[in-house]
Amino acid sequence: MITSNGYTLDESPRRLGLLEPVPDSERDDKDALWHRMRRDGYLYLKNQIDPQIVRDFREYYFTKMAATGLIERGSDVRVGVDAQADIDRGLMRSILFDEIVPGAYYQAITAHPAIKGWFEWFLGDDVHLHKRKIVRHVRPGEAGIGTATQAHYDLVYLREGTDKVLSMWIPMGDCPVDMGGLAYLEGTHQHVMKDERDGILRPAQWITADLPKLAEKYDTRWLVADYEAGDVVVHSAHIIHAGTDNVDPMDRIRLSTDIRYQRAADPIDWRWQDHWRENDGL
Repeated sequence: MITSNGYTLDESPRRLGLLEPVPDSERDDKDALWHRMRRDGYLYLKNQIDPQIVRDFREYYFTKMAATGLIERGSDVRVGVDAQADIDRGLMRSILFDEIVPGAYYQAITAHPAIKGWFEWFLGDDVHLHKRKIVRHVRPGEAGIGTATQAHYDLVYLREGTDKVLSMWIPMGDCPVDMGGLAYLEGTHQHVMKDERDGILRPAQWITADLPKLAEKYDTRWLVADYEAGDVVVHSAHIIHAGTDNVDPMDRIRLSTDIRYQRAADPIDWRWQDHWRENDGL
């Protein structure tokens, strides 16, 4: 059973499907990739990054967070088993926003050649990585409104810059559906782009936490995947997506990051040029 913010997704074939990975035959074909991006609104790139890079970051992150009480004592921090107990949230915020997010280690990963170099190739130009980059962990068993990322599309938060900005979502470690990965609402980038052309501009806020109702509204499917370490998803600023709840039977914590690249020559949203902070208004 797949849930998001406590709502149970309809798992019938009309409402739930699988993300389609880019086949190996198209990985080096830029025209084919752009065709996919325009058609689907996303590119699911398997094994884009060396899996050890993301596993090492997972170990680093949970080693840092161990002092908060987040990780099961005596467990392997590389696995990231939740302690199922209250944590020191003040210390967690300090570690996240003062150490991890602005730290050289995280910055190097998000500008790694397998990422930055790929965007330079795909966009065919010098690229700009937005300084505001988000690292999220989702604990198993959390449910209810506000625990998983609600349905939205990225452009509503980036209107001061180009609408051609691309996001990359990176699971830091294996992330099967049970662990609460990202889900995409199939084909919705086409609806959103039409609304934008017609002047129907959504405010900078979530659309809804009710994912089943949204799939009914658009008569389409939520697309999910059993992500593996090294996988990434690149998506347009127009496709609707959301997080699902972590119901992992082994109590592993989901860890991921989402970052944004664009052509350096295009307008850049100035609000995204500082490190991510809690309550930064975006």
